[in-house]
Amino acid sequence: MRDFQYLFNSSGEWIAFRINKYVFNSNGDWIGWLPWDDCEVVDTNGSYLGHIFAGNRFYRKRSISYRGYPGYPGYPGYPGYPGYPGFAGYAQLPFGASDIDMSAINKG
Repeated sequence: MRDFQYLFNSSGEWIAFRINKYVFNSNGDWIGWLPWDDCEVVDTNGSYLGHIFAGNRFYRKRSISYRGYPGYPGYPGYPGYPGYPGFAGYAQLPFGASDIDMSAINKG
């Protein structure tokens, strides 16, 4: 069984999705993973990428504690296109968080 989740920015735009511990951009490119079984996401090189908030919001905290190198989980393969989830509605950013600049990390 796959644990699937659409992820949105504060404007309600669909920016990514998660399948199990892997995070993909909206084009289906692998951009990160959840190495510690919590809401912190690191990129494919092991650097901090962001946090999953309030169930389906994907933001970047301005300040985080270094948790060490998370290792490498192995390539997850191509997940396929998950379909378009629509607009999630606006949400206020949590204190100390900002939207993730997906254009800086999108591969496709």
